Amino acid sequence: MSQIVTRPGAGPAGPVETPDILPFEAFWEGRDLPEDVPLGVLLEVDADPGDLVPWFGRLGLVVIPFAAHSDGRGFSLAQRLRDAGYEGRIRARGHVLADQFRAALRVGIDEIEIDDAHADRMPAALWQALSNGGDYRSRVFAAG
Repeated sequence: MSQIVTRPGAGPAGPVETPDILPFEAFWEGRDLPEDVPLGVLLEVDADPGDLVPWFGRLGLVVIPFAAHSDGRGFSLAQRLRDAGYEGRIRARGHVLADQFRAALRVGIDEIEIDDAHADRMPAALWQALSNGGDYRSRVFAAG
């Protein structure tokens, strides 16, 4: 299972908020894409977001995988999507730290998907404190 962290709160990822997430290749292979459902795409960090521009009107969600918290390419990709005109949701998935949440919000990432083990180590209250201007040290000292 996974958790979705947003500026207002966190909770389990569910089917209502998650459209079918297709691989990037599905958009340029000429596949028949469903007309009546919101589309989501898994966009690897080495992909060119410009290739998705014709699909922006149909995309409800772009998921960017973060293999490691030290790899900033996902942040750059999110910024490039916003610069290209994408207005839908952008979700970072994987190894994003709570300390990186404000940076993610600044480049246009709307939500972070983390697994339950990660959520146990970094509870929702920590993410929320950091997204609203707090920092890690002030959160730790306030709790102690």
